[in-house]
Amino acid sequence: MKTLKNIIGFIFVAITVSCSSDFLERVPQGELITPQLENPDGVEAMLVGAYGLLNGNVNGTWGSYASAPSQWLFGEVAADNAHKGSNNGDQPNMNQIEAHQAISTNDNLAVMWSRYYEGIARCNNTLRLLTAVQNGAGDKLSDQRAAEVAAEARMLRGHYYFFLKRVFKNIPYVDENTTTADAVTVPNDTDVYPYIEADFRFAVDNLPPGKPLEEAGRVDRIAAQAYLGKLLLYLGRHDEALPLFEAVMDAKPDITTLPFTDNFDVTKENGPESIFAVQHVINPDGSGDNANVGDMLGGFYGNAPVNCCGFFQPTFDLVNAFKVDNEGLPMLDGSYRTDPYLSDFGLVGDAKTNYQVDRTLAFDPRLDYTVGRRGVPFRDWGIMLGDSWIRDPAYAGPFVGVKHMIEQSQFSSHAVQGTLQITALNVNLIRLADVYLMAAECYADAGNLGEALALVNAIRERAAQLPAKQVNGSPVAAYNVQPYPAFPDPAYALNAIRFERRLELALEGHRFYDLVRWGIAKEVLERYASFEGEYLSAYRNLVFQPRNEFFPIPQEQIDRSQGALVQHDEY
Repeated sequence: MKTLKNIIGFIFVAITVSCSSDFLERVPQGELITPQLENPDGVEAMLVGAYGLLNGNVNGTWGSYASAPSQWLFGEVAADNAHKGSNNGDQPNMNQIEAHQAISTNDNLAVMWSRYYEGIARCNNTLRLLTAVQNGAGDKLSDQRAAEVAAEARMLRGHYYFFLKRVFKNIPYVDENTTTADAVTVPNDTDVYPYIEADFRFAVDNLPPGKPLEEAGRVDRIAAQAYLGKLLLYLGRHDEALPLFEAVMDAKPDITTLPFTDNFDVTKENGPESIFAVQHVINPDGSGDNANVGDMLGGFYGNAPVNCCGFFQPTFDLVNAFKVDNEGLPMLDGSYRTDPYLSDFGLVGDAKTNYQVDRTLAFDPRLDYTVGRRGVPFRDWGIMLGDSWIRDPAYAGPFVGVKHMIEQSQFSSHAVQGTLQITALNVNLIRLADVYLMAAECYADAGNLGEALALVNAIRERAAQLPAKQVNGSPVAAYNVQPYPAFPDPAYALNAIRFERRLELALEGHRFYDLVRWGIAKEVLERYASFEGEYLSAYRNLVFQPRNEFFPIPQEQIDRSQGALVQHDEY
């Protein structure tokens, strides 16, 4: 079976007709005139180009961090799961994102906007070209394949719009019927969610249950159902979302049979838990512009096997959230912050030099498959050595991330040589555990606490199967994760489901958007900052305003729009 990632690695698609050069900053990799593309092969190539923007990158390797499909900056650093990392002076505009003080000239906002509108342009170009080919006198795609191509393009377009909507709130809507001349004057005063919903519904109705063209990495009906369900959940339409989630779960194996670690193993990508994944690949010439360039700053520092660039460090709060009580359950009341585990942070002299990990601490085992901490084996790299792997521990703490890295034994075949922080590791936009927990929300909303309990406990049962991390034959923690005996009431159930999402999906780009859609961002983030600021002064005194649930429209886009785009009143 061919994989889409390999096709993306070989093909360079020209995008010559955009919705507006004023909206987008594009670097074409080649140019083809329209007649050369007006055939079935041209349509297929254009569609692959639309997939190509899923990694958030247009050209080269550096500079696509804010548009990373993992959404590590907006989804995790803006939340309570991660710090920007590195040091205070490196990428200072990211500090604004973390502190919720971003202004419209922040370059991260401009990157996010331009990359995702480039993806939209490629989808629109695919749909235009498809119409031209099917209405022309030359060779055509079969009716079935034409419908699939339209569904793939619209599914991707819905995704790009969904990511933009979550970040910027008020955005302009441009589709394949908008002319280049008109696009520049499209205002951002229309709710794009109905258009996203229409695209996802079209994809559900027209995509096959299996991968189109039998190419792993393409979107299919299951992915469309999951994404439509997610959209409806964001819109508060739980009763409509639930049947879609149930259809996805019915089409997949029981999650307890699917190893948690497969989701972060470059050799086991596109497996049964993966529902919609961004395909990353090292190019045949060894370059990495089609690889996971968005996460490249998350490489480590100093004497770590990957020693650039020191960003994306897990918080004390996230690490301590993995603590469990005597029954092996999370501390839903926030008491995990009492007597917190700090690793070797703040120690000096012999205490620092001779630090040994406390093996008696009771943790959910997912901690050590999510966070690297001193004294604990890190993948196949050996024991995590602490500060010597971190650029500035006093600024962003003693921890590093695990999920976005690969095994050292895989460097030669799955990383860019000389730039090992650029890897071929896919990014799962939606995976089965995510669907389980979204479905659990829907069941809880409907008062069906039994079904909600079963889904959460399935996730926890799978977590309990994780092998204990060991040093010298002994576990490095008192690992324990047990099922909930019951959800006594809806409020407890919702709290447990939300907490489980944090543990299971930590550092995968969901957290900030979850807090916003739940309406609890202010209380959670201000409470988190109060705790985290006790140890890292840069994170004290966070004040989260209502406007901080979204970010300002990039000023450069307002300037180019000739008055069409209007900044949020709050900014």
